[in-house]
Amino acid sequence: MSLHACDPKLMAAPPWLTEGRIQTSVAGLAIVAMILAGVIAFASGNPVVFRDVRAAELPLLTALLFGGGYLVVGLLGNLFRGEFGSDLLAGISIVTSILLGEYLAGTLVVLMLSGGEALEAYAVRRASSALNALAKRMPTVAHRSVGGQLADVALEQVAIGDSLVIFPHETCPTDGTVTEGKGTMDESFLTGEPYLLPKAVGANVLSGAINGESALTIRVDKPASDSRHAKIMEVMRVSEQRRPRLRRLGDQLGAWYTPLAVLIGIAAWAISGEAVRFLAVLVVATPCPLLIAIPVAIIGAVSLSARKGIVIKDPAVLETVTECRVGIFDKTGTLTYGRPAMVELLPLPGFERNEVLQLSATLEQYSRHPLATPFLEAIQAAKLPLLEVANVAELPGQGLTGVVQGRQVAITGRSKLLRNQPELAENLPPTQGGLECIILVDGRLAGVTSFRDRPRDDGKRFIDHLRTRHGFQRVMIVSGDRESEVKYLAESVGITEIYADQTPEQKVAIVRKETQQARTLYVGDGINDAPALLEATVGLAFGRGSDVTAEAAGAVVLDGNLKRVDEFLHISRRLRSIALQSAVGGIVLSLAGMGFAAAGYLPPVLGAVLQEVIDVAAVLNALRMGFPRGDLIDYDATGTIG
Repeated sequence: MSLHACDPKLMAAPPWLTEGRIQTSVAGLAIVAMILAGVIAFASGNPVVFRDVRAAELPLLTALLFGGGYLVVGLLGNLFRGEFGSDLLAGISIVTSILLGEYLAGTLVVLMLSGGEALEAYAVRRASSALNALAKRMPTVAHRSVGGQLADVALEQVAIGDSLVIFPHETCPTDGTVTEGKGTMDESFLTGEPYLLPKAVGANVLSGAINGESALTIRVDKPASDSRHAKIMEVMRVSEQRRPRLRRLGDQLGAWYTPLAVLIGIAAWAISGEAVRFLAVLVVATPCPLLIAIPVAIIGAVSLSARKGIVIKDPAVLETVTECRVGIFDKTGTLTYGRPAMVELLPLPGFERNEVLQLSATLEQYSRHPLATPFLEAIQAAKLPLLEVANVAELPGQGLTGVVQGRQVAITGRSKLLRNQPELAENLPPTQGGLECIILVDGRLAGVTSFRDRPRDDGKRFIDHLRTRHGFQRVMIVSGDRESEVKYLAESVGITEIYADQTPEQKVAIVRKETQQARTLYVGDGINDAPALLEATVGLAFGRGSDVTAEAAGAVVLDGNLKRVDEFLHISRRLRSIALQSAVGGIVLSLAGMGFAAAGYLPPVLGAVLQEVIDVAAVLNALRMGFPRGDLIDYDATGTIG
């Protein structure tokens, strides 16, 4: 309901003099005026002091001229800028009440309009309590360790590479990596997961997380200004600044509601010949449910999403995602875990599987290649010990080599091997789907390993859920990976429509074509898929560190979890339901009141009181948005069918 009464470029105001405080002051003026009017009428008998103005009406007239005048000027400013809103009814009511001498009714309208703004400010603060708590929990100093000595330094002085000590139960000041200590951290404010996460040397920590019972020493990986906590706060502030865009629903309803109310008022005046009925109709019609309830519900949705680990960068996506009928997924990191897993180790003649695994995994522990991790996971699962290694080398184009337990071991790719030793081609098994490594021991082919980016355990159930519960008519995968890999994933999760080997430009063309035919939801990593995210109706990014700042996405799932996508869809649906309940319910009650006012059964003063009751009910209903009952996930995400 912000009136934007003064252009900030034309009128500079002190920082503490916010629009919300001005509106609160106007509401206070209206209340004081009504109290004084009652006291004067009771104490003096309410004599006439000027023409038809009685003594008790003087404070009311003062409130109308100063408080109402401020509001009307603001509404006129909006009108001149082409911002026609349903709150124009309140401005007409204020002017009409002065002309008809209905000062009490006019003062009540001033109270409704300005009090509604103050109520909205309170409701926004209430709905955003989780965000405020997240901001307040950050420390202002950090314990930096230099040469074994601790010194408290301001957070902005912490640099990448610094060593910080986090005491038990303290809040982690920056993103970093544990270098000493072992314990747990509560990251629920950041990821939405309601349990403690173990932290040991090498584990990543997030700013804003609460340390457990043990002190941890971390190496700073990002400055506080670029940490995950800072990015969450940044995009949340942007979300709140974009709030006025989300009044489109209210504007759509107000587009017919405002002229309808004016027509009813004019008809009542024309039929009865009583101008006061015109005023009574407009007083009851003042559309505060449209102006307050919808923004309050939206801020509640943004805050609820933040608590669930979903950052709403553009709140407009909350309105449109429920209308999406085509789901488009990138492959890596969305429907898969985004990390390769060893699916097969085939020993070649003369070698045993465990022998090849032990030799290769021992060597891979010294590699920085992404496939080193699956080797180490496989040897841990087999409970085999690592062996002694010497002369490790990883030269470009030659793969990884070294001496393990006195044996020369080499790990390379098929193409590299055939380029250097083409005579071994006839001894290799056929190419399998996915990535692979060729292992040689003492110059002989010893084994072939296959890797795949493992599909998420709940991927198929989630895709089925999109179709049956959220109304998606088509779901497809658009990926730059090989067709064999995309088909493997598609079969695993139940998707039949795929586009493989796609360049970023081709992805954009596909998404653009689909979006021209129906509303689309694109789910990708937020960086490589940025152009496609922009082309879709709604772009949803799986955040990984800097992904949170990807401008292309309308929303970011911080922990890259399909459960969060389902929660995002349910939050959007809940928002639409509650916003419509508040707005349409308020309008229906107001229309009923207008009928009584037009018939002469509801004078302006009682009409204003009735409208205030309607406003409070609408806002209280909108506040439910931020506090849902039960779980927002309604598909099996754990693997247990139920």
